[in-house]
Amino acid sequence: MQKSKKIDEEALAEAYNRALTLEKSGQFDAAAAAYREVLELDPDDHGGAAVRLASMGHGETPLKASDAYVATLFDQHADVFDNVLVDQLNYCVPLLVRQRVQAVGLGPFKRVLDLGCGTGLTGGALRDLAEDITGVDLSENMVEIAHEKDLYETLYVAEAVDFLDDNDDEPFELIVATDVLPYIGALEPLFFGAVDNLVPGGLLIISSESLPDEAIGEHGYAVGPHQRFAHSEAYLCARLAATGFEIIDISDITVRMEEGEPIAGQLVIARFKP
Repeated sequence: MQKSKKIDEEALAEAYNRALTLEKSGQFDAAAAAYREVLELDPDDHGGAAVRLASMGHGETPLKASDAYVATLFDQHADVFDNVLVDQLNYCVPLLVRQRVQAVGLGPFKRVLDLGCGTGLTGGALRDLAEDITGVDLSENMVEIAHEKDLYETLYVAEAVDFLDDNDDEPFELIVATDVLPYIGALEPLFFGAVDNLVPGGLLIISSESLPDEAIGEHGYAVGPHQRFAHSEAYLCARLAATGFEIIDISDITVRMEEGEPIAGQLVIARFKP
């Protein structure tokens, strides 16, 4: 068994704080060098140095944000998550999901999977439309709060794609992934995993953030200025079609506010057609 390298916490904090200071002052070359120091000290990347490098244009766009970063980020904010996201950032994607589901005439559902369930915002929005809801989130602190709300029949602490790969319970009629795509670049593993966990004709609902096409580039996804992934509509549609989905509804939405500006995105409802 390979022993994990012990992290020099003091050196890591110094390098990370130096990188942040340099980035905020616009010294991007120096900031990039400091973030690379961070990655050398902490290869698991608890601080999200890889996505920060990509957002500055000083590193390759990763396939996803590191699990350690996502778990750390949401563990730290779990206690204030609902207040900050809903009240301060005007995040209302779960309610938009409910509105579009009802507008298209879908549901009720027997089994629902809420990927990236967080504190249970989407579970709460869909609770009366589902007989059974399973929630999955990488943040243990988030799952604990969701558990206290008593919205889910089952809750797991797991990364979304890992859960889809490992799950051997009966398939779902609906899989929802709100605020998951901003932490994943390449979407094939998520979509293929969803296919493996849906009944024929089952639904996948995803929300994404978007940027102008020139900012996203040829990959179809990029890390934006707020260290979250954005996806082009063309990339979403192409990858869904390639994994066996037909789009039955797609809407332009405002995902949230950030520094007083609306963050644009899409809400997509797709049906799995074997």
